[in-house]
Amino acid sequence: MVYVDELMNWGWRLGPSCHLFADSPDELHAFAARIGMKRQWAQVGGRSVLHYDLTAGRRAKAVALGATVADRATLRRLLRQATNQKGQG
Repeated sequence: MVYVDELMNWGWRLGPSCHLFADSPDELHAFAARIGMKRQWAQVGGRSVLHYDLTAGRRAKAVALGATVADRATLRRLLRQATNQKGQG
């Protein structure tokens, strides 16, 4: 499944943004390509889950194409899963 979180103002020059993430890397990259994202724009590091940063317009497109709006509990679950997978690798 592919998810987006809520838009937030992080002080980014392009305005409020959010994150696009998914249950698997393949699913994430394929969906990101559908909304015009380049694979090299994917981000991961520290405690974050593999994701793409989205502008408000790309978020709207992602939701229109079926991305699920995620709440904080979903974000925590995905972070735990990613952390567990790193530990098993």
